[in-house]
Amino acid sequence: KRLELLKDTIPKLSRVAVLWNAANPYKEFDLKEVQAVADALRVAVHRFPVRGPNDFDDAFKAAIKSRVGGLITLEDPFTTANRTQIVDLAFRHRLPAVYGVRPFVDAGGLMSYGPDRGDQNRRAATYVDKILKGAKPADLPVQQPTKFEFIINLKAAKQIGLTIPQSVLYRADKVIK
Repeated sequence: KRLELLKDTIPKLSRVAVLWNAANPYKEFDLKEVQAVADALRVAVHRFPVRGPNDFDDAFKAAIKSRVGGLITLEDPFTTANRTQIVDLAFRHRLPAVYGVRPFVDAGGLMSYGPDRGDQNRRAATYVDKILKGAKPADLPVQQPTKFEFIINLKAAKQIGLTIPQSVLYRADKVIK
């Protein structure tokens, strides 16, 4: 969905950078998902794995050298912990980016689309309540997120010289002006 939103924001997008923690083996699944959507949208995916905070500068330089028109991050605790550095580098290189969690936008990032953490916390509280009332955790079903939020930071868009189409703005749950 994030790649679709980025493509809707930048209709001429033909190359996208994907930044992720290479030390996280679970991100391979996410990469396959991004690649499948990219193939359908006819967008070339350029992969930029990082393993430590010192890798971000080189990854962004390589992305710019590859002439990508946008950035997608695959979040995990490492990338989220380094969100300020990632957002700053995207801004410095004037690279439109869509992130998977809201804290990136709160740090000045352009857009995020992902599970609504407040909703997830409320749903987790109902599980805690059930467990405290005697339910066995193993008997409770695993739940997937049901509510997602799309946030756009117009200040960030203006700073990188990007105009967000009205059709994209209308879909946003929140627009930061």
